[in-house]
Amino acid sequence: MEELFNYIKKFGSLNPQDELLIAEGIQEVTVKKGEPFVEAGKVSQRIAFVKKGVFRSLYYNKQGDDFTRYFIYEGRFIGDFQGFTDQLPAHEDIEAITDAVLLVMDLQYFKILEQKIAVWPVLFARIHAFVVENKLKVASIMLNQDAKSRYIHFLNHYPGLANRVPQSMLASYLGVTPSSLSRIRRNIV
Repeated sequence: MEELFNYIKKFGSLNPQDELLIAEGIQEVTVKKGEPFVEAGKVSQRIAFVKKGVFRSLYYNKQGDDFTRYFIYEGRFIGDFQGFTDQLPAHEDIEAITDAVLLVMDLQYFKILEQKIAVWPVLFARIHAFVVENKLKVASIMLNQDAKSRYIHFLNHYPGLANRVPQSMLASYLGVTPSSLSRIRRNIV
């Protein structure tokens, strides 16, 4: 739980009573590899903080091929934030690519925190803005670099993650084929 509070405190302060109140609404949940946390087309009723494990956000094209948009790992929030707060269907899936442990909060408790902790809406808005800004920065970099540069950026942005995700998912994220990724890896080492 300490990791969660340390993360939240990057965006504002909490007093010990706030932390106790937040902790009361958190459940530790285990998610198995391959299980979804968010499903496209469904309204999210929960958000979470990743205590252990790796997830990916993905979408499917009309042919049923999946494309990895980004990865979420320890020390990060996970969920369809906009859909969660506005109660709208998610546009993408988020699934576990390793066994994982999450600290989960449901919508009902989130609304209680909005009422009982004065800074909660501001903190969550800051966290959401930070997540969106990071996604936009990474997307911009991905559009403006060649495949090798994208891979190097990935290695720097997601330290240690390259060995934890399947090569096919990493290739999808980078916008290259798995064989191209193998060539890039050989040329970098």
